[in-house]
Amino acid sequence: PWGVCEEMAILHGGFLLAAKLLQPRPLRELRKADWPLVGPPIADALREIGARRPAPRPGLWKQQAVALVWAKVLLPGPPPASLERGWREDAFFSAGRMIPDVNHTVLFELAKALDAPALFVRLLRALPRELRRGELRRLVDYVASETSPADVGFLLDVWWEVLKHEEEREDATAAAFGALIRQHGARPGTHDGQQPPKRFKGTTAAPSLPMVLVEGLERTQRSIVLPRARCYALANLAELLRAPAGPEPPGAALPVADYLHKVCSVVSLWSSDAGSRYHQRGLDEKVREAERSVSLASVARLGDEELFAGLRLLRDLLRAWGEELQGALNGSEQLCYQSYRLLEALGALRESLVGLADSSDLSEDEKLVVSELAQVIERFLDNIGAGLKSRDSDASLVSSVAMTIIERKLDRHVEMCSVFASQHTWASSQDWLDCLVKNKVLFQKPELVLKLLETVVNCTASSQDREDRELQKQVTKTVLECYTELSLTDKNKVLSGVLASWGGPGLSLSLQVVMEGFQEDLNVTFNQITQSVSDQGLSKAVASVAKLTLLYPEATVKKVCNLAVVNLGTHQFLAQILCSFPALGFLETHDDPGRPRSLVLRCLHEAVWGKLSTEREEEQFLEFLAFLMQPSSAAPLVSPAEVTRTFILPCLRSDCAQIELSLRILSKVLAMPSPAEEHWIRSCYPFPLVLSLCKLLDGYTRYWHVPGEQRSPSLDTKDLVADALAQLCEVLRPEVAPSPDVWVQSLAWLHRKVASLDWTVGVRLKQLFGEHFKNEVPATLFEVCRLPEDAWAPRASPAYGPGSGLLAWLECCCLSSELGSAMLALLAVDVDNPEEVNLFSKGFLVALVQVLPWCSPGEWKRLVHVARSLLQRQVLHVPYTLEYVQHLPLLDLRPFAHCLQLSVLFLRGFQLLCSSSCSAWLPADAWLHVAQLYSGSVAELLASLRSLPAQRDEDASGAQELAFVCVQLFCHVLHVAAMVP
Repeated sequence: PWGVCEEMAILHGGFLLAAKLLQPRPLRELRKADWPLVGPPIADALREIGARRPAPRPGLWKQQAVALVWAKVLLPGPPPASLERGWREDAFFSAGRMIPDVNHTVLFELAKALDAPALFVRLLRALPRELRRGELRRLVDYVASETSPADVGFLLDVWWEVLKHEEEREDATAAAFGALIRQHGARPGTHDGQQPPKRFKGTTAAPSLPMVLVEGLERTQRSIVLPRARCYALANLAELLRAPAGPEPPGAALPVADYLHKVCSVVSLWSSDAGSRYHQRGLDEKVREAERSVSLASVARLGDEELFAGLRLLRDLLRAWGEELQGALNGSEQLCYQSYRLLEALGALRESLVGLADSSDLSEDEKLVVSELAQVIERFLDNIGAGLKSRDSDASLVSSVAMTIIERKLDRHVEMCSVFASQHTWASSQDWLDCLVKNKVLFQKPELVLKLLETVVNCTASSQDREDRELQKQVTKTVLECYTELSLTDKNKVLSGVLASWGGPGLSLSLQVVMEGFQEDLNVTFNQITQSVSDQGLSKAVASVAKLTLLYPEATVKKVCNLAVVNLGTHQFLAQILCSFPALGFLETHDDPGRPRSLVLRCLHEAVWGKLSTEREEEQFLEFLAFLMQPSSAAPLVSPAEVTRTFILPCLRSDCAQIELSLRILSKVLAMPSPAEEHWIRSCYPFPLVLSLCKLLDGYTRYWHVPGEQRSPSLDTKDLVADALAQLCEVLRPEVAPSPDVWVQSLAWLHRKVASLDWTVGVRLKQLFGEHFKNEVPATLFEVCRLPEDAWAPRASPAYGPGSGLLAWLECCCLSSELGSAMLALLAVDVDNPEEVNLFSKGFLVALVQVLPWCSPGEWKRLVHVARSLLQRQVLHVPYTLEYVQHLPLLDLRPFAHCLQLSVLFLRGFQLLCSSSCSAWLPADAWLHVAQLYSGSVAELLASLRSLPAQRDEDASGAQELAFVCVQLFCHVLHVAAMVP
């Protein structure tokens, strides 16, 4: 600002004319009364500068002029000896030499004439602290001498600017001015002839900057006569005092809605008050200044002595002016800005005084001051009409102010975005949309996107005009663009909010405009995803699915579930996509808040459950579900408990078509770890679940005795039921119950329920019952086994008459490999007694035939293993003859003895089963089952034969023996095939 230019030459001319008019006295001796004479040339020069070259920022040329004059006042001309060096080294030298020496009178009158208190305070703040206080003292002294209404107005304006929030934008002129003053080391002085300021009454130390202003008010109070000026003065004083009296700066914690209301009130008052300097300003400038007025700066905190001196002054002024001001305010038709400020400031100060009065470290005199001031304020406000205390702003003004704050990035514009996004009445205007589009970056936050979506939905519901629909489409597009720019974490926050507000349908039911083309986008997106499955493409796939998930969550999830089942090899990748949206773990309540249901599981159930047509689809379904429960690098999307309640509990019925798949799911969920202290199974009614499985097993005891359409699931499924029951018993522990008493009660309840079922069901539950209950078995089992009485007990079983011990023994061997080994160890047969062995062998064959049709594949394998063990221990005697050959070759068949014996055992069993006495015992489909079990056993025998030659020398005789045995087995198979109906 110190450069010599055309504008500087014009200003130079104005000062020369002013100096000429004041002759013979120089301008540095100018008195206040002389300004009307010398001021016009300077003012004309400044007006010409403003007209010739408009500044890029309003008022810049005024500020540069004030800064130049102020610098000239503080920096007297250099001595003649330094002139040669000054023009080379001092940037201010040339500009300073063009302005004659002036005093503070010129500075203050110039600032008054330009009506530039804000520029004056901006430059004042740039000065060093001590010099700043000194210059303010000079202004107070100047105003207090020969005081005019203009002097009072300027002092109050300066005071108000000091209180207001300092602008954050960079001020190059003020910075250059402050740097110049510091460079030259200017100090407070009396070089222009003014006397040092007097101290404020009641203070002993040098007053702080705010108290200099209070001093000015006390010294000029007799000159303040107009009601507007008195309101102005009292408002300034109250604003200054309420900050030290309150816990925090005014406006700091004001909610943003109240903040907006205050800013709008100020703008409205300025617009309606022709006496305000901002009356003719544009909305942008009004809003900027109103924000500064509402957000007061944290001025230097007053000391206790200064604070109470100020409180006394306010008390005295309110007593002196209060009655007259009340009459003026109540008699006016509308509120002016200064009276509005006074009422606001006094109301806030009254609240601050309440806290100050409760302070324990006040003296009696200080408490009296606080009490008297509070009473004076109370009386003053009580006598003001209610209409003056509240002011409602026009709705269109509120929206315009909010949009201005956002567009100009003014104070609290970030918080204002929240108000902007949630105002439904504003969203139907083009201006609102334009503001949103221009400031999209500010709205790229999850909470704002969610509020915008809620606003758009509400607007859509309230209006269906064609123009409104087009506007809604543009708004929705913009909001979705904001959503697209969010991080994945923030997208999940928005999705979570959408699900909480609108449930599984998401925005699809509320925003019909977004559903146009949705199905096509859904198909295209997932076609691209399924054709390029790769870990590298996961983030891209998630990004492309995010928008679809937001618009219509359940349709998107159903599409993923369907593709995961029917598209070979894509199920894990699609599960990863779903797990990238943990918000989809949303639990729906629908009509039953007490039983929430997983959105993902509902979609999975509706999309694919009951529609799986191949074993491959079932496998992919199971793997997809397992990944959702236990993903590799994300939080589980569904829990085992939710899966159990959705796919298992409703399906554990013999007439359910999906029971086999449900049992496979149960096996998977039981294998899932439970990291929580409380096992998830506790929330799934574990003992009723155990009982359901027991009833299914009990149904198999009547499998061939009921018509085909009434039967339990296939005997192949029996193994799934038994395995699931064993897993469940393994998982259930006393810790699962809320207390030991509940555990015992639950076991007793289960034991009572199981008592009416087949005895084998109870034996399966031994791991669960533990020492609470013994294994209850038919009494005849004790005839063939040495059963310990502390763990086994006989039960009444009418179906097991004399000689049925081996039947019960074989049924025990079917239940598990562990129990089969125990039965072998407990078997009471004297192997040294050929007659007893022979009798046992015959009984074993009969019992085997009785058990065979009811065996599942797993149970039959256990029985075959038991038979092989008995043959190896020579407890079971099965003679075999080679009746299929005329001449027995000279071969060593001892290594193949057990294989031949097993095959002969099967043959003898079928001979008994196909005899006339048993011909009507089994239905046709039972023969098919028996044949399948036999075929599986023969296949295992052949597999075992292939492994035997590896243990011997591979010579010709070994090959002949193997071939001979295989031929014998083949003959046995042909024999059985010929007998089976």
